Amino acid sequence: MKKILISLILTLSIIFSGIFALSASAYNINEYEMHHKAGMLISMDTGDVLYEKNADEKVYPASITKLMTALVMVENISDLENTKIPYTLEAHQKILGTGSVVLNLKVGEEITAKDALAALLIPSCGDVAYAIAEYVGGTTEGFVDMMNEKAKELGLENTNFTNPVGLHDDELYTTARDIYKLASVAFENENILEVISKSRYTVAATNMSEERTIVTSNFIINMNTNVYYKYAIGGKTGFTDEAGRCLVCLASYGGYNYMSIVMGVENSPGVGNHFIDTANMFRWAFNNFEYKTLFGNTTPVAEAEVTLAKDTDFFTVCFENGLKALLPKDADESTMDYKIHLDKDSFEAPISKGQKVGTADIYYANEKIGTLNLVAAQNVEASGFKVFMKSIGNFFTSAGVKTVFLVLGLIIGLIIIILIIWIAVLNLGRKKNRKVKYRKLSKKELQELEEDK
Repeated sequence: MKKILISLILTLSIIFSGIFALSASAYNINEYEMHHKAGMLISMDTGDVLYEKNADEKVYPASITKLMTALVMVENISDLENTKIPYTLEAHQKILGTGSVVLNLKVGEEITAKDALAALLIPSCGDVAYAIAEYVGGTTEGFVDMMNEKAKELGLENTNFTNPVGLHDDELYTTARDIYKLASVAFENENILEVISKSRYTVAATNMSEERTIVTSNFIINMNTNVYYKYAIGGKTGFTDEAGRCLVCLASYGGYNYMSIVMGVENSPGVGNHFIDTANMFRWAFNNFEYKTLFGNTTPVAEAEVTLAKDTDFFTVCFENGLKALLPKDADESTMDYKIHLDKDSFEAPISKGQKVGTADIYYANEKIGTLNLVAAQNVEASGFKVFMKSIGNFFTSAGVKTVFLVLGLIIGLIIIILIIWIAVLNLGRKKNRKVKYRKLSKKELQELEEDK
């Protein structure tokens, strides 16, 4: 049954890809006491973050580091069943005295990559982690470089690795959000996903040891423990004194699939608060959220102005499709708000029914949860006369016609200026021809004039 649920997790995100995401700040887990320093709860079907606490704060990952070790391993070993990984002296020397859980490999012992993956993730064996690192990376340092390169590839902007085990180092750090990104990719690998779902596993006999049965450190999937949660599928634990108790876990129930992350839970022997927090987060999600479809495409939203229409100045706008989202069970259309953004202040007929005319941002609890397209609810027929008159107006106001008129205006203006200048020159010539010259008469000439009288 668990294998079926695991496969569903890998496909449901595709099925529900049209569902809108929620903002974690719109919801609060107030039903349970929480013990973690940082954490998240995410829908694996939609990517909705239903809850987060200090998700971008630096934390130490402890053995959750081994998810990256496992991911780099499976991406570089194509045949897990037939590949043998040797346990080297260098690997053995690195794990000695660290206090890490070990499979008690012997130097020179060879283990299949499949069994190594199981021992790495189920009981979280550090000697196996170093054996994998030496085999895949050539050296532990080379493998750590591969881990950090993969971190960059996955966009883990606040993560750095210094060893493949998760042994404490001030420079080995991450965030809850980066763990979510890493686990999302790691759990897509069917080999990793299958291993983390097992509470027990038998490691085959090797060249130096008999077969061994290993038991998971993730008690939440072990029905023989008092923190067992029946809807949990699997995950990865981590612990150091500096990191506290950590757990990334998957759960599935009734068609809903979630990932929880808790980091920095104070260590309380015999209590297991990281398991308690995780189970309570899952209970909260399963009890309070469901998929909903709201705002059908016949719901009128607004009226938009239209010009050139035959019989109207407005047309009705509605949603193109309903809102599909993971929402609290008591949410309905009456609890939603929306803000309309029309593409234009005014539209021109003809308008076709279903034509996109804008968008609407949908809000729940004052948080934006999605955006829907807005479309015309009916056809709007254009008026032939209005369209004709507009075309004439457009012709005379078009750039080409304006340019022609401008050129003609300049030519006419130039001709007028030339004519004015020409006329002025002619008038000036005529005035010169008509000009009479006067001179003063002498005394003799004046006497002669008098005598002639």
